Amino acid sequence: MDEGIERALRRGLRRAGREFESAKRAYRSGLEDGDGAESDRSGTDRTGADRFDLPTDADGNARIVCRRHAETRAVPVAEDGTPACFDADHPDCAGCLEDVREDRIETW
Repeated sequence: MDEGIERALRRGLRRAGREFESAKRAYRSGLEDGDGAESDRSGTDRTGADRFDLPTDADGNARIVCRRHAETRAVPVAEDGTPACFDADHPDCAGCLEDVREDRIETW
């Protein structure tokens, strides 16, 4: 298969998966707001690490390999996939954010 087509399909499938997860969260939130019966289904709110299927430590921080400093880190990740250590002005950080969102981030 052509590499460009394969990449486009992969991106489309990932986007569809993220939209599906977003719809599931909205549905669960509606159930929780409606009658309170499922108010604590998971024990905590979903984090960005959960949303992007990143491995986590005991505190819920994502275990990623920092591209900027070439080291392993455990950092909180926002709902949109932004790691807490993100620096918008650094190209390695921009690449890391893209990798988290595209499911290509290196983890440990």
